Amino acid sequence: MRIVVALGGNALLQRGQPMTAALQVKNVRVAAAALADLARDHQIVVAHGNGPQVGLLALQGAAYAPEAPWPLDVLGAETEGMIGYLIEQELMNALPADGRCATLLTRVEVTTDDPAFADPTKPIGPVYTRAEAEIVAKAHGWAMTTEASGQFRRVVPSPAPLRILSIEAIRVLLDAGQTVICAGGGGIPVVRDADGMMHGIEAVIDKDRTSALLAQELDADALLLLTDVAAVFRDFGGPNQKAIADTTPLALGTLDLAAGSMEPKVSAACDFVSASGHRAGIGQLSDARAILEGRAGTRILPD
Repeated sequence: MRIVVALGGNALLQRGQPMTAALQVKNVRVAAAALADLARDHQIVVAHGNGPQVGLLALQGAAYAPEAPWPLDVLGAETEGMIGYLIEQELMNALPADGRCATLLTRVEVTTDDPAFADPTKPIGPVYTRAEAEIVAKAHGWAMTTEASGQFRRVVPSPAPLRILSIEAIRVLLDAGQTVICAGGGGIPVVRDADGMMHGIEAVIDKDRTSALLAQELDADALLLLTDVAAVFRDFGGPNQKAIADTTPLALGTLDLAAGSMEPKVSAACDFVSASGHRAGIGQLSDARAILEGRAGTRILPD
């Protein structure tokens, strides 16, 4: 069975944890154990989040040269290499001696016609005071949002992924028996100009949407979206909270879900299931096999 597995940023770095190299390695080692368990029986493709890591690099860049911030496509590529290396190394340590693994930087094409560019919503980088926010917004042409009273952050567009530009290379690696790590952070966002030339752009692509597109392009048998929450819940956080086990895209369409957390996962999972006729699962990283087999988490099945 071919499975695309998307690791949420919170599955690799839990909320409230300090952003240190040692802690990141420790968490990746735990993730690699769950991935290796799946890889023993299935062909897996691994995507991952990169939110905390991009934030760290943006903070480092701002400390070094605040007047010259690094472009987001370059920061995304850096995090793909960093996190991909950690996952590959720990996964190879967890797999049998004959296991094979490859990490691939992944450009993903978007279009500037996407409505997201007129309504940037994805927070990124340092927290500023009002005065600081006014200065950097004017200097760089950034859109800003209020995070808390008197605190502001930059927001960037999150356009839909159109094409995974290295999809043929991913297929070649899979056909060669490699476990492939790709599309980190939703991929490196690029656009095509009038002459057909590709350029990086200031945007962040949703990792779950790219993972769903990746699963469709690879004709995957299943898509697993793994995070730090056990399942999709009805009335999440309320008095009638209840985990959803097996469900369908049609049934999930009636739920009111948080836009910044579970909603993108449910939407991506439903898109994959509706387009492919195959299954998707959402739940905790440690339950990866159990989710696939219907013993944990939420499974989305065709209507």
